[in-house]
Amino acid sequence: MTHKNLALVSGANGHLGNNLVRLLLKKGIPVRASVRNIKNAAGFKDLDCEVVQADITDRASFKRALQGVDTFYAVGAAFKLWAKDPKKEIYDVNMQGTRNTIEAAAEAGVKRIIYVSSIAALDYTHLPTKESNGYNPDRRDMYYNSKNDGERLAFQLAKELGIELVSVMPGAMIGSEAFSPLSVSYGILKLILNNQIPIDTKITLNWIDVKDVAEGCFLAAQKGRSGERYILANEKCMTITDTTKLAQKLYPELKLKIPGSVPKFMLYAIAGFMELMAKISGKPPLLTTKDIAMFSGLQQDFDISKSTNELGFNPKNNEQAVKEALAYLMEHNMLLEAPDQNL
Repeated sequence: MTHKNLALVSGANGHLGNNLVRLLLKKGIPVRASVRNIKNAAGFKDLDCEVVQADITDRASFKRALQGVDTFYAVGAAFKLWAKDPKKEIYDVNMQGTRNTIEAAAEAGVKRIIYVSSIAALDYTHLPTKESNGYNPDRRDMYYNSKNDGERLAFQLAKELGIELVSVMPGAMIGSEAFSPLSVSYGILKLILNNQIPIDTKITLNWIDVKDVAEGCFLAAQKGRSGERYILANEKCMTITDTTKLAQKLYPELKLKIPGSVPKFMLYAIAGFMELMAKISGKPPLLTTKDIAMFSGLQQDFDISKSTNELGFNPKNNEQAVKEALAYLMEHNMLLEAPDQNL
């Protein structure tokens, strides 16, 4: 099947991937959607797109999937903050995946790649954080490292192989179409609604509506300058506790408790205990000491003027995004199933 303007979206049954497929189809763009497991097709019911199997760890599968493709939206990646062997399961997968997919795209004659990076690949030492600050110097987390090193590798390969590549850097995506298991960010809202956040961790998130990020990816394909990076987030972040207060106000019937503040050494003790339990059970801990060390008190405020001015990116604010995402979870009864293991 060859079409002019054919777009391939990888990771197409993930939260962003699936919303991006829907957006492109609405814009009249022919879409090929690639998924790691072809049996996971719930997200494509009633969608007029071709679904193919491709895995970022298998370069040949992407060479096939990218035949005849004009624009490649590289969304697929391992998105988890905890694994038994984080280097092997997160870092190596994402680095190898970046290399495999970009090399395959160049071989298949793809014109342009929209590479989905993350706000994790930014340097937070000067606020508000902007693209030109460079990369994150904090090397304690393998997912973060994979995003920093993966984006650098993506730009380097694109240059060597003579292919246009634009990087987009989303915040914590929530809202809209979602399938179980929920993504990490969405999972946090579920924990809030299920009253499962026991303490105030002073962790902030930069909530952004996934549909706004999908729109930002499309705008980057149209107007983004090759070799440039664009933040797709809101200007302001919100603590998990303030997010809980908002949920409490919207859904009094849930009788949500506002997590209490504890001294930092207590946070470390609680997280340490959760990690110990995780080792025994093999299930991801709700909180790790690294989360506290890296994120407690970290302000995730951004200067998004580059995306606004160059792309026309115009997201709804974080409070509105949270309201709509909570409403989606409530309407779709996504609360009471067993907590997602990828959190």
